[in-house]
Amino acid sequence: MGSLVRRLFDARDDALPYLTHQQETVTRGELRERVAKQAAVFAGFGIGPGSAVGLRTPPSFTQVEVLLALWRLGAQVMLFDFRLKPAEVAALCTSCRPQFMVRAGSNVQATFGFRPEYEVVTECRGTGRPAATGHRLVQFSSGSTGRPKVIGRTAASLAAEVDRFTGISGMPGEGDRVLLLSSTAHSFGLVAGLLHSLAAGVSVVFAPRISARDLLRTAVDHRVTALFGVPMHYELLSAAIDPPELPDLRVAVSGGELMPPDVAARFTERYGVPVGESYGTTESGVVAMDVGGTLRPSVGPAAPGMVVRVRRGELDVALDESPYLFDSGGTQYADGWLRTRDRASVDGTGAVRVHGRADSLVVIGGLKVDLTEVENVLRGHPAVEQAVVVHEGVTEAYVVTGSGASSEELLRWCRERLADYKLPRVVRLLDALPRTSNGKLVRQPALLRERAVG
Repeated sequence: MGSLVRRLFDARDDALPYLTHQQETVTRGELRERVAKQAAVFAGFGIGPGSAVGLRTPPSFTQVEVLLALWRLGAQVMLFDFRLKPAEVAALCTSCRPQFMVRAGSNVQATFGFRPEYEVVTECRGTGRPAATGHRLVQFSSGSTGRPKVIGRTAASLAAEVDRFTGISGMPGEGDRVLLLSSTAHSFGLVAGLLHSLAAGVSVVFAPRISARDLLRTAVDHRVTALFGVPMHYELLSAAIDPPELPDLRVAVSGGELMPPDVAARFTERYGVPVGESYGTTESGVVAMDVGGTLRPSVGPAAPGMVVRVRRGELDVALDESPYLFDSGGTQYADGWLRTRDRASVDGTGAVRVHGRADSLVVIGGLKVDLTEVENVLRGHPAVEQAVVVHEGVTEAYVVTGSGASSEELLRWCRERLADYKLPRVVRLLDALPRTSNGKLVRQPALLRERAVG
């Protein structure tokens, strides 16, 4: 892993800017020096090749510096999203048992907005154990539909993904400035946003807060040429009142979950830039990508070096070995194939079209119902901003509206457009739908019902 870190730094001139927030910029050379100093500090704690280290800091210059320093030492880094509650982190640590925990020293739960720097606290854990595998990055699945899985990536896997992004036409290159909104604790933000940018000489720009006003001001002030986010960010920007023109913006890509076509259309109409799509999994990294946003409803062709197949209507991805640690993957990996459990098809040009999660198909009265279809019908109502439909005994819809549409009105809307067996039994109105730490909509019926009652 140390070799990969050196390769990323050596790929471009040290004088190029790399991390920017408001008026503060860190060049590649400055970050290289910070990483070396931080690595020396961690080595003093006994962290070295094969050490298992949990890392829990907010997105920041510090997070990047610490992550690269730990990798430079050859440590296995378990990347915890800082928004996880202490009980959630403790539950994950019970199975992972890191030897060290590195965290921000201040109360990160009270943090409002982006801060470049944090004090770093390193805790030695006597009950921890060294890495038992060659994985050097450990992440946790989003948990949008259930218990998170523990997923490992090797240095070779990460290096190959950086190369895949480099080989995809239209990706930002040297001199570009990408406004990174995707979580740096998750696959797309970490690899496409941070590691590929380091390899390609791209400057990564962070906004002070996730509000339409701050995002647009940052894009204008720094003449942002690319935007990486999730659908939620594009919804936010599409709804901005009197937004400024963004003449330098030429690339906008959404990752994390499928972009609703209507959101992409509104963003394009407002800013003149099509929204591309990056489809991948935490286990494999990027699988398919359409940077230019011209191939929707497909998510683009398979990324360079990726081998996919459609089996029984679901997309499988070829992987050399299981990415799951601690037997957390169940039957999702077998015989060299990762089952994404996404329903998909591949057309004659090789473009991959994802039709929704396999678990979005339910049987009601002996008839198959695609919950994604019901969600799309609800989103077609002028007042509906977001919708999630779940089925656990009965079909329930959870909806956020921008105006005074009632549950009864939305049920009538569905009744006019869907067969009776597809209709949700109830429509519940919420102020906001719960999301996972990387912006995906939660689809756990129990949590949605709890939010509706609360």
